Amino acid sequence: MTIADTQPQLQGNTREIVNAWDKMIARRRLYTILGLAILLAAFIGSVRFADEANAGHFFERLPHLFDFLSWLIPKDWNDVWRALFDIASVHDNGGEEFNFAKGRVYVWGDFYVPEYFELMITTINVALVSTLVGFLIATPLCFVAARNMTSLYLPRVITKRILEILRAFPEIVIAGLFAAILSVGPVAAIIAVSLHTTGALGKLFYEVVENIDMKPTEGIRAVGANWLERIRFSAIPQVLPNFMSYALLRLEINVRASTIIGAVGGGGIGEELKLSISRGFGAKTTALVLLLFVTIVVVDQFSAWLRRRLVGEHAFLLQH
Repeated sequence: MTIADTQPQLQGNTREIVNAWDKMIARRRLYTILGLAILLAAFIGSVRFADEANAGHFFERLPHLFDFLSWLIPKDWNDVWRALFDIASVHDNGGEEFNFAKGRVYVWGDFYVPEYFELMITTINVALVSTLVGFLIATPLCFVAARNMTSLYLPRVITKRILEILRAFPEIVIAGLFAAILSVGPVAAIIAVSLHTTGALGKLFYEVVENIDMKPTEGIRAVGANWLERIRFSAIPQVLPNFMSYALLRLEINVRASTIIGAVGGGGIGEELKLSISRGFGAKTTALVLLLFVTIVVVDQFSAWLRRRLVGEHAFLLQH
Protein backbone atom coordinates (compact mmCIF):
# COMPACT_ATOMS: atom_id res chain seq x y z
CA MET A 1 0.00 0.00 0.00
CA THR A 2 1.44 3.37 -1.02
CA ILE A 3 1.19 6.74 0.68
CA ALA A 4 -1.25 7.89 -1.97
CA ASP A 5 -3.57 5.02 -1.05
CA THR A 6 -3.60 6.02 2.63
CA GLN A 7 -3.94 9.78 2.06
CA PRO A 8 -7.79 9.88 2.03
CA GLN A 9 -7.82 7.90 5.28
CA LEU A 10 -5.28 10.28 6.87
CA GLN A 11 -7.29 13.30 5.77
CA GLY A 12 -10.43 11.77 7.25
CA ASN A 13 -8.68 11.14 10.59
CA THR A 14 -7.32 14.67 10.56
CA ARG A 15 -10.80 16.11 10.03
CA GLU A 16 -12.11 14.07 12.97
CA ILE A 17 -9.30 15.33 15.20
CA VAL A 18 -9.91 18.94 14.14
CA ASN A 19 -13.65 18.61 14.72
CA ALA A 20 -13.11 17.07 18.15
CA TRP A 21 -10.67 19.86 19.01
CA ASP A 22 -13.12 22.56 17.91
CA LYS A 23 -15.90 20.99 19.98
CA MET A 24 -13.65 20.83 23.05
CA ILE A 25 -12.60 24.49 22.63
CA ALA A 26 -16.23 25.58 22.19
CA ARG A 27 -17.25 23.64 25.31
CA ARG A 28 -14.46 25.21 27.35
CA ARG A 29 -15.41 28.69 26.16
CA LEU A 30 -19.03 28.04 27.11
CA TYR A 31 -18.01 26.85 30.57
CA THR A 32 -15.76 29.90 30.98
CA ILE A 33 -18.54 32.30 29.99
CA LEU A 34 -21.02 30.59 32.33
CA GLY A 35 -18.49 30.66 35.18
CA LEU A 36 -17.75 34.37 34.66
CA ALA A 37 -21.48 35.13 34.50
CA ILE A 38 -22.06 33.30 37.80
CA LEU A 39 -19.14 35.12 39.45
CA LEU A 40 -20.39 38.48 38.15
CA ALA A 41 -23.92 37.82 39.44
CA ALA A 42 -22.55 36.73 42.83
CA PHE A 43 -20.33 39.83 43.01
CA ILE A 44 -23.19 42.20 42.16
CA GLY A 45 -25.48 40.49 44.67
CA SER A 46 -22.86 40.62 47.44
CA VAL A 47 -22.10 44.29 46.76
CA ARG A 48 -25.79 45.20 46.87
CA PHE A 49 -26.23 43.26 50.11
CA ALA A 50 -23.19 44.96 51.63
CA ASP A 51 -24.46 48.37 50.54
CA GLU A 52 -27.88 47.75 52.10
CA ALA A 53 -26.32 46.37 55.29
CA ASN A 54 -23.99 49.37 55.61
CA ALA A 55 -25.57 52.05 57.79
CA GLY A 56 -23.90 54.80 55.75
CA HIS A 57 -24.65 53.21 52.36
CA PHE A 58 -21.36 52.60 50.62
CA PHE A 59 -22.26 53.91 47.17
CA GLU A 60 -23.83 57.07 48.55
CA ARG A 61 -20.71 57.84 50.59
CA LEU A 62 -18.25 56.86 47.86
CA PRO A 63 -17.91 60.40 46.41
CA HIS A 64 -16.73 61.58 49.83
CA LEU A 65 -13.68 59.33 49.49
CA PHE A 66 -11.97 62.09 47.56
CA ASP A 67 -12.76 64.51 50.39
CA PHE A 68 -10.66 62.32 52.69
CA LEU A 69 -7.83 62.15 50.16
CA SER A 70 -7.88 65.94 49.85
CA TRP A 71 -7.08 66.19 53.56
CA LEU A 72 -3.83 64.29 52.97
CA ILE A 73 -2.56 66.58 50.20
CA PRO A 74 0.16 68.82 51.66
CA LYS A 75 -0.56 72.54 51.60
CA ASP A 76 3.14 73.14 50.96
CA TRP A 77 5.01 70.35 49.17
CA ASN A 78 8.30 71.57 50.62
CA ASP A 79 6.97 70.42 54.00
CA VAL A 80 7.25 66.82 52.76
CA TRP A 81 11.04 67.08 52.67
CA ARG A 82 11.10 69.04 55.90
CA ALA A 83 9.06 66.32 57.61
CA LEU A 84 11.27 63.60 56.14
CA PHE A 85 14.52 65.14 57.40
CA ASP A 86 13.17 66.89 60.53
CA ILE A 87 13.78 70.37 59.22
CA ALA A 88 11.85 73.17 60.91
CA SER A 89 8.79 74.25 58.96
CA VAL A 90 7.91 77.87 58.24
CA HIS A 91 4.30 76.91 59.04
CA ASP A 92 5.09 75.67 62.55
CA ASN A 93 2.56 77.22 64.91
CA GLY A 94 3.27 75.06 67.95
CA GLY A 95 0.90 72.25 66.98
CA GLU A 96 1.74 68.66 66.04
CA GLU A 97 1.11 68.99 62.31
CA PHE A 98 4.28 70.97 61.58
CA ASN A 99 6.52 70.19 64.58
CA PHE A 100 9.05 68.37 62.39
CA ALA A 101 12.18 69.48 64.28
CA LYS A 102 10.89 68.08 67.59
CA GLY A 103 11.17 64.51 66.31
CA ARG A 104 14.95 64.55 65.91
CA VAL A 105 16.83 61.66 67.50
CA TYR A 106 20.16 63.17 68.58
CA VAL A 107 23.07 60.76 68.46
CA TRP A 108 26.08 62.93 69.29
CA GLY A 109 26.21 66.68 69.72
CA ASP A 110 24.22 68.36 66.98
CA PHE A 111 24.22 65.23 64.82
CA TYR A 112 20.80 63.61 64.69
CA VAL A 113 18.91 60.88 62.88
CA PRO A 114 15.54 61.97 61.43
CA GLU A 115 12.64 60.53 63.39
CA TYR A 116 11.09 58.66 60.46
CA PHE A 117 14.42 57.11 59.50
CA GLU A 118 14.85 55.87 63.06
CA LEU A 119 11.33 54.37 62.99
CA MET A 120 12.02 52.78 59.60
CA ILE A 121 15.21 51.22 60.97
CA THR A 122 13.14 49.75 63.82
CA THR A 123 10.68 48.28 61.32
CA ILE A 124 13.49 46.80 59.22
CA ASN A 125 15.13 45.34 62.33
CA VAL A 126 11.85 43.64 63.27
CA ALA A 127 11.63 42.16 59.77
CA LEU A 128 15.28 41.02 59.75
CA VAL A 129 15.18 39.39 63.19
CA SER A 130 11.83 37.74 62.48
CA THR A 131 13.02 36.36 59.14
CA LEU A 132 16.21 35.01 60.69
CA VAL A 133 14.37 33.36 63.60
CA GLY A 134 11.74 31.89 61.28
CA PHE A 135 14.42 30.59 58.92
CA LEU A 136 16.41 28.93 61.69
CA ILE A 137 13.33 27.20 63.13
CA ALA A 138 11.71 26.26 59.82
CA THR A 139 14.86 24.68 58.35
CA PRO A 140 15.13 21.68 60.73
CA LEU A 141 11.34 21.28 60.92
CA CYS A 142 10.98 21.03 57.15
CA PHE A 143 13.18 17.91 56.99
CA VAL A 144 11.04 16.25 59.65
CA ALA A 145 7.89 17.15 57.70
CA ALA A 146 9.20 15.97 54.32
CA ARG A 147 7.87 12.58 53.29
CA ASN A 148 11.05 11.51 51.51
CA MET A 149 13.29 12.35 54.48
CA THR A 150 11.18 11.10 57.42
CA SER A 151 9.56 7.69 57.14
CA LEU A 152 7.86 7.82 60.56
CA TYR A 153 4.24 8.93 60.13
CA LEU A 154 3.57 10.46 63.55
CA PRO A 155 6.49 12.97 63.71
CA ARG A 156 5.83 14.03 60.14
CA VAL A 157 2.12 14.70 60.70
CA ILE A 158 2.68 16.47 64.03
CA THR A 159 5.28 18.77 62.45
CA LYS A 160 2.98 19.63 59.56
CA ARG A 161 0.12 20.43 61.91
CA ILE A 162 2.40 22.69 63.98
CA LEU A 163 3.44 24.58 60.84
CA GLU A 164 -0.20 24.93 59.81
CA ILE A 165 -1.16 26.35 63.21
CA LEU A 166 1.71 28.86 63.10
CA ARG A 167 0.65 30.27 59.73
CA ALA A 168 -3.11 29.99 60.32
CA PHE A 169 -3.41 33.31 62.15
CA PRO A 170 -2.43 36.66 60.58
CA GLU A 171 0.55 38.42 62.10
CA ILE A 172 -1.58 41.33 63.27
CA VAL A 173 -3.78 38.99 65.35
CA ILE A 174 -0.78 37.34 66.99
CA ALA A 175 0.81 40.75 67.59
CA GLY A 176 -2.35 42.01 69.28
CA LEU A 177 -2.32 38.99 71.60
CA PHE A 178 1.32 39.38 72.59
CA ALA A 179 0.97 43.16 72.89
CA ALA A 180 -1.68 42.56 75.54
CA ILE A 181 0.67 40.18 77.37
CA LEU A 182 4.06 41.85 76.87
CA SER A 183 2.89 45.45 76.40
CA VAL A 184 3.29 47.36 73.16
CA GLY A 185 6.63 47.50 71.39
CA PRO A 186 8.85 45.71 68.88
CA VAL A 187 9.15 42.52 71.00
CA ALA A 188 5.51 41.60 70.39
CA ALA A 189 5.95 42.34 66.68
CA ILE A 190 9.07 40.16 66.45
CA ILE A 191 7.31 37.22 68.12
CA ALA A 192 4.24 37.55 65.89
CA VAL A 193 6.14 37.84 62.62
CA SER A 194 8.60 35.09 63.61
CA LEU A 195 5.81 32.60 64.34
CA HIS A 196 4.03 33.28 61.07
CA THR A 197 7.32 33.22 59.15
CA THR A 198 8.18 29.82 60.65
CA GLY A 199 4.88 28.35 59.48
CA ALA A 200 5.06 29.88 56.01
CA LEU A 201 8.72 29.04 55.34
CA GLY A 202 8.30 25.56 56.84
CA LYS A 203 5.65 24.67 54.25
CA LEU A 204 7.66 26.10 51.36
CA PHE A 205 10.83 24.38 52.55
CA TYR A 206 9.43 20.87 52.99
CA GLU A 207 7.81 21.06 49.55
CA VAL A 208 11.24 21.88 48.12
CA VAL A 209 12.78 18.97 50.05
CA GLU A 210 10.15 16.55 48.75
CA ASN A 211 11.16 17.38 45.17
CA ILE A 212 14.92 16.79 45.46
CA ASP A 213 16.80 14.11 43.57
CA MET A 214 16.98 11.09 45.92
CA LYS A 215 19.87 9.36 44.15
CA PRO A 216 22.59 11.13 46.21
CA THR A 217 20.65 10.33 49.38
CA GLU A 218 20.38 6.67 48.45
CA GLY A 219 24.09 6.61 47.61
CA ILE A 220 25.35 7.92 50.94
CA ARG A 221 22.77 5.85 52.78
CA ALA A 222 24.19 2.74 51.14
CA VAL A 223 27.61 3.49 52.65
CA GLY A 224 26.16 3.82 56.17
CA ALA A 225 25.26 7.53 56.53
CA ASN A 226 22.76 8.34 59.27
CA TRP A 227 19.75 10.66 58.97
CA LEU A 228 21.63 13.86 59.84
CA GLU A 229 24.46 13.02 57.46
CA ARG A 230 22.01 12.38 54.63
CA ILE A 231 20.49 15.80 55.24
CA ARG A 232 23.87 17.53 55.55
CA PHE A 233 25.61 16.04 52.51
CA SER A 234 22.69 15.19 50.21
CA ALA A 235 19.62 17.34 50.83
CA ILE A 236 21.03 20.71 51.92
CA PRO A 237 23.31 21.24 48.88
CA GLN A 238 20.28 20.74 46.63
CA VAL A 239 17.76 22.86 48.51
CA LEU A 240 19.91 25.71 49.84
CA PRO A 241 19.51 28.01 46.79
CA ASN A 242 15.72 27.68 46.94
CA PHE A 243 15.75 28.11 50.72
CA MET A 244 17.63 31.39 50.37
CA SER A 245 15.30 32.61 47.62
CA TYR A 246 12.22 31.95 49.75
CA ALA A 247 13.87 33.53 52.81
CA LEU A 248 14.67 36.72 50.89
CA LEU A 249 11.14 36.83 49.53
CA ARG A 250 9.84 36.42 53.06
CA LEU A 251 12.06 39.30 54.19
CA GLU A 252 10.30 41.62 51.74
CA ILE A 253 6.91 40.40 53.00
CA ASN A 254 7.97 40.88 56.62
CA VAL A 255 8.95 44.51 56.02
CA ARG A 256 5.37 45.18 54.95
CA ALA A 257 3.97 43.04 57.78
CA SER A 258 6.07 44.89 60.36
CA THR A 259 4.71 48.19 59.07
CA ILE A 260 1.11 46.99 59.46
CA ILE A 261 1.77 45.54 62.90
CA GLY A 262 3.09 48.91 64.00
CA ALA A 263 -0.48 50.19 63.72
CA VAL A 264 -1.54 47.95 66.62
CA GLY A 265 1.32 48.87 68.92
CA GLY A 266 4.19 46.95 67.37
CA GLY A 267 6.43 49.98 67.16
CA GLY A 268 8.23 51.25 64.10
CA ILE A 269 6.93 53.39 61.28
CA GLY A 270 3.47 51.82 61.14
CA GLU A 271 2.25 53.46 64.34
CA GLU A 272 3.36 56.91 63.21
CA LEU A 273 1.75 56.37 59.80
CA LYS A 274 -1.55 55.42 61.41
CA LEU A 275 -1.54 58.50 63.64
CA SER A 276 -0.59 60.79 60.78
CA ILE A 277 -3.40 59.52 58.55
CA SER A 278 -6.01 59.62 61.30
CA ARG A 279 -5.15 63.24 62.12
CA GLY A 280 -5.04 64.39 58.49
CA PHE A 281 -1.40 65.54 58.55
CA GLY A 282 -0.77 65.70 54.79
CA ALA A 283 2.96 66.48 54.79
CA LYS A 284 3.82 63.86 57.40
CA THR A 285 1.69 61.18 55.70
CA THR A 286 3.24 61.84 52.28
CA ALA A 287 6.75 61.75 53.78
CA LEU A 288 6.05 58.43 55.51
CA VAL A 289 4.54 56.84 52.39
CA LEU A 290 7.48 58.05 50.30
CA LEU A 291 10.01 56.65 52.78
CA LEU A 292 8.15 53.34 52.96
CA PHE A 293 8.03 53.05 49.17
CA VAL A 294 11.75 53.77 48.79
CA THR A 295 12.56 51.25 51.52
CA ILE A 296 10.54 48.49 49.83
CA VAL A 297 12.31 49.16 46.53
CA VAL A 298 15.75 49.11 48.20
CA VAL A 299 14.97 45.86 50.05
CA ASP A 300 13.74 44.30 46.80
CA GLN A 301 16.89 45.30 44.91
CA PHE A 302 19.12 44.15 47.75
CA SER A 303 17.34 40.79 47.86
CA ALA A 304 17.81 40.34 44.11
CA TRP A 305 21.51 41.21 44.37
CA LEU A 306 22.08 38.90 47.33
CA ARG A 307 20.24 36.05 45.62
CA ARG A 308 22.49 36.40 42.58
CA ARG A 309 25.55 36.29 44.83
CA LEU A 310 24.32 33.18 46.65
CA VAL A 311 22.88 31.22 43.73
CA GLY A 312 25.43 32.31 41.14
CA GLU A 313 25.22 34.52 38.08
CA HIS A 314 25.10 31.49 35.79
CA ALA A 315 21.60 30.63 37.04
CA PHE A 316 20.27 33.83 35.45
CA LEU A 317 21.89 33.39 32.04
CA LEU A 318 19.95 32.18 29.02
CA GLN A 319 20.58 28.51 28.30
CA HIS A 320 21.27 27.68 24.67
